[in-house]
Amino acid sequence: MNLALFDFDHTITRADTYSRFLYSIARPGEARRGKLALAPWLIGYRIGVVPATAIRARATAFRGRSQGEIAACGECYAREVLPGLLRPEMMQRIAWHRDQGDRVVVVSGSLDSYLQPWCSRHGLELICNSLESQDGQLTGRYHPVDRATAKAMHIRAQYDLGAYPEVYAYGDSEEDHEMLALAQHRWFRGREL
Repeated sequence: MNLALFDFDHTITRADTYSRFLYSIARPGEARRGKLALAPWLIGYRIGVVPATAIRARATAFRGRSQGEIAACGECYAREVLPGLLRPEMMQRIAWHRDQGDRVVVVSGSLDSYLQPWCSRHGLELICNSLESQDGQLTGRYHPVDRATAKAMHIRAQYDLGAYPEVYAYGDSEEDHEMLALAQHRWFRGREL
């Protein structure tokens, strides 16, 4: 059994699912206010001076929202929206790994609210961001940290890489470089390195 590690947004999918999920659950007026508040940060991100983690931390401010409500929205999003965003060639690659008997893990900076139901449906394991809650209400913070910032560290914490004859990794962004470095077989933006 080998280990296959897949980033999600822009690797398994053809689009950013994180921001689409945020817009799908925004209350009236929140999306517009959020766009205005995030505009300077997004410009900084696009010119390379603001990291993606800073954008996610500012955008994911669900303080006071019900954990159950966001979970239900995530389940609906996974069922109704994600299928239309998947890259067929990556789903074939996932199927190939599963047919080989490999352990397949999605490693993402996106949210478990929608990734957990999607991964469960496809028989995949998951390392991703979770939202912190207290008494069933979201605090507006990650629990325990933004996992996208150190994907390799979180992978090593959950998996003994030496136990697998071969490790495969698939990614598309700077946040994926350390994860790709763990593997003997690496794909970046659809091309084998």
